[in-house]
Amino acid sequence: MKKFVSILVLACAPALAFAAGEHSGGHSMGGHTMSGMSGIGKPGDPAKVSRTIEVVMDDTMQFTPAQIDVKAGETIRFFIKNTGKLQHEMVIGTLADLKAHAEEMKKMPGMQHVEPNMITLNAGQRGGLVWTFDQAGTVDFACLIPGHMEAGMVGKVNVN
Repeated sequence: MKKFVSILVLACAPALAFAAGEHSGGHSMGGHTMSGMSGIGKPGDPAKVSRTIEVVMDDTMQFTPAQIDVKAGETIRFFIKNTGKLQHEMVIGTLADLKAHAEEMKKMPGMQHVEPNMITLNAGQRGGLVWTFDQAGTVDFACLIPGHMEAGMVGKVNVN
């Protein structure tokens, strides 16, 4: 029985470590966080999704759509497609936090995100984020891969 428990613990350890990393608000490399969650919303409950919005990322360094309108309190599932040949990501945040994070990314290229307001997709990949926009205002999003934000890969969510 002890051998079975030891094997079970060893088998589950990587998954538990990964889950702890996801919920601790860090990156799999680098370990920094985006501090400005206030004003941008919070991770959404997939069971409470109001609607799904498709966002396409491509190598023209654009998001389509780049302007999104939602209602305060709405939980959105972003269905994100990378139709380019380069890796891209979508990061939701304040413009100040996005710029600061982009600077950190320049120092640590290849960093992988594990925060609920971020997704990194390789060429041809699809993925999703579920986010609740809890107050009126403007929330920004961008691709923070070095050079992408600077090339114009940014967008806005208008929360009414």
